[in-house]
Amino acid sequence: MSIRALSTASTGMTSMQAQIDVIANNLANVNTTGFKRQRANFHDLFYQHVRRVGTGAASGSQLPSGIQLGHGVKLVGTDRIFAQGPMTATERELDIALDGEGFFQIRQVDGTTIGYTRDGTFHRDAEGNLVNNQGLFLEPALRVPAEVTRITVSQDGRVEGFDPANPTTPVDIGRIEIARFPNPEGLLAIGENLFLETQASGTPEVGNPGENGRAILQQGFLEASNVESVRELTEMIQTQRAFELNSSTIQTADEMLQRLANLRR
Repeated sequence: MSIRALSTASTGMTSMQAQIDVIANNLANVNTTGFKRQRANFHDLFYQHVRRVGTGAASGSQLPSGIQLGHGVKLVGTDRIFAQGPMTATERELDIALDGEGFFQIRQVDGTTIGYTRDGTFHRDAEGNLVNNQGLFLEPALRVPAEVTRITVSQDGRVEGFDPANPTTPVDIGRIEIARFPNPEGLLAIGENLFLETQASGTPEVGNPGENGRAILQQGFLEASNVESVRELTEMIQTQRAFELNSSTIQTADEMLQRLANLRR
């Protein structure tokens, strides 16, 4: 029995290490624009049924309970929590926050793959194209004319510019479209604030902001990380205590095995 306890407790320690890894990544990204926290999910392992539930008793009735010995726990998934993060005012015209569900579309280096992000930090490159921090193009592509000195972005995605030579007539630059997924938790995180579509996420529904449940745009704002430091630190303490308890279980099982070994002498 002590040998089983050793292996069972070891699965608990391994799982708590994975939990700490998830918490550490959350805390590391507490200031990452548009970051969404993760949560580790665990399942118990299979059971040895020494006596099955409902086994017949000598009296002719059935035993009300059985003997089921578990073999520990394992990590089965890391859910990403897409709750809205707080809005931070930046007063920068090319900082755009998503208020609601959806993602900006970013064309990847290969020119065909589309990445998805909640990070609305955009810039103008040398040709006037809107790009993200890595220099990747916003999709659909938007190009700001050289003569435009001020840009406005409406909540429904319309992008207009103003030329000092003709300040009363706005220049139509285009429209920002955003994508919404049936299951955003199924997206594949690839780093640099980007996600890729998968079969689990479903096909993106692309359209104008504010339509069919899509987020609206807020110019001059950025969505901050939705990581709450106090919550993460509390979970870290709980995880540390659980790790210590499993470690104590291994020590106790080792002492029991040692005593059994000494009985044979």
